[in-house]
Amino acid sequence: MNKSKKVEENIMEMANKLFFQNGYKNTTMDDISKKLGMSKKTVYMYFPGKLELLEASFNLLRTRLSIKVETILQDDNLSFLMKLKSMLSAIASDLAPINPQLISDLREQVPEVWAALEDYIRTSAYLRFQRLVQYGIDQGLVSSKVNKSMVVLIYASAIQNLIDPKFLGQFPAEMIDGLELKPANIYDQAISIIFEGILTDEAKKEYTSQV
Repeated sequence: MNKSKKVEENIMEMANKLFFQNGYKNTTMDDISKKLGMSKKTVYMYFPGKLELLEASFNLLRTRLSIKVETILQDDNLSFLMKLKSMLSAIASDLAPINPQLISDLREQVPEVWAALEDYIRTSAYLRFQRLVQYGIDQGLVSSKVNKSMVVLIYASAIQNLIDPKFLGQFPAEMIDGLELKPANIYDQAISIIFEGILTDEAKKEYTSQV
């Protein structure tokens, strides 16, 4: 039986969706095949096991994110501010579905996959982000007082920590309950803070006058 690229992509898409929803441990090849409406034998024809499917589906995620981010950076029709916001939104939209259960599962059961994903995020998405911030500094659109690496680190902390159960476990329960935000909304808040800060216009003037 000849393999179809479309069927292969459909399997990876569904696997990603279920991994993100239910975690790696609680997702089976049975679940994936049932959701797709195909036999488990067909799924195994494309992927010999759940680990191989996880690796392939994450590779697809990385490839798509790279293409999206690079397309934004190279689009001469976008202003710097639109590039910045679009890039941060693209990173967040692809990574927001990764829930705490999946993070725990990856760390415990397939640490090599988690390490590869973290390495990709650090070396690809964040280095591109830093490149864009430097462009903004060169164009006089980002304050020269700003340390470009610090900007990236602040956003990276939001991306990697705000849905990480180990990180969140350090804080009082009432603080975490008070977030009341889905992961995607958490990233939107992080973007707003990077763009606008936390002070009102009146407070910004007062702060500036005292610095």
